[in-house]
Amino acid sequence: MYGELDGTVIAVSCDNAHRFGKMPRRSVKLVKDHGVEGDAHAGRFVKHRYLANRAPKLPNNRQVHLIQFELFGDLALLGFEVRPGELGENITTLGLNLLGLPLGSLLHLGDSAIVELTGLRTPCGYIDRFQKGLKRAMIVRTQAGVIFRSGVLGVVRESGELTSGDCIRAECPSGAWKPLPAL
Repeated sequence: MYGELDGTVIAVSCDNAHRFGKMPRRSVKLVKDHGVEGDAHAGRFVKHRYLANRAPKLPNNRQVHLIQFELFGDLALLGFEVRPGELGENITTLGLNLLGLPLGSLLHLGDSAIVELTGLRTPCGYIDRFQKGLKRAMIVRTQAGVIFRSGVLGVVRESGELTSGDCIRAECPSGAWKPLPAL
């Protein structure tokens, strides 16, 4: 339905602690079945604090967080100022409709990294501590349902180094289209 789509990496971010935002970096290393090297959310098992406390042996479907740079422009129109990494994303993209991709889509990033999309990132309560009212701006209600604009999550299927300016190519799965679930 979507075919292959192209985009660009605008920024990469990483943080070894569980803080709201992540620090922009010159590059990050994506590690197969692990996530972003040195990031607090990397690992085989779930690292999301709430989920890890309840079920520490759940597989980590949140190894990598990606957000569309275009969202920042939409938020600016609503009076919010957001820069890459500030919403906790590891990879900020441009030109690729991440939210419209189906479950299981493969993102080919840079020369060798591949991330498989596992779901939509739901906005957490801390987002309003960052900027009051931002959580409501990240959730859009339509007749078709609720749209979370907080980006997408995925797992690393192939390792690779990633820097801003690298190309992204999305490969959608063959067969029946399944929307990304909220995670």
